[in-house]
Amino acid sequence: MEQSKASSAQKARALEAYLVASARMGDTAAMDQLVRLVQPHLLRHANRLLGDAEGARDVTQTAWVDILRGLARLREVAAFRAFAMQIVTRKVAAAIKTRQRDREIAAGWAEEGEFTTAPLGEQTADAQNVRDAIARLPPTHQATLALFYLDEMTVAEVATALDVPVGTIKTRLMHARDKLRVLLKGDKNDQTG
Repeated sequence: MEQSKASSAQKARALEAYLVASARMGDTAAMDQLVRLVQPHLLRHANRLLGDAEGARDVTQTAWVDILRGLARLREVAAFRAFAMQIVTRKVAAAIKTRQRDREIAAGWAEEGEFTTAPLGEQTADAQNVRDAIARLPPTHQATLALFYLDEMTVAEVATALDVPVGTIKTRLMHARDKLRVLLKGDKNDQTG
């Protein structure tokens, strides 16, 4: 099963590389297909970082303008996903700065105001425990884990996507795994005790 999953991921990456190469040559149908293929990944990434589905849609929509404009300067078509994730990461950072500035302005008018996010849906108990533990990690660790495990990116690709050195990603993965282990072990002890 793992082998078929890896094979499927390789096929998806090959299709993505082909579409990027075609889009670089001006093939608008390839651009459209590329957007449809990669948009769910970018949207999940933006939502993980931002914690707001509607804001994530806005960010990815504006990011696509920069992504498509930047295709010409992309050196290697196989690096497209990390390149696109990096642009989304930067757009999310800008959106967060804007939100922070807006909050500071709003704080001048009101004493309190918090943003909340709705749960993503019902999951099995184990999956929910893992999701809850991941949600307790810092956003940088959440994003690193998600890109590495869920989007199956390499350490180098995650580093490019998050615009940090490879060593930082390795450290984040190590610390995130350690924190998850402690959090999940604590949950099991709470349930049995």
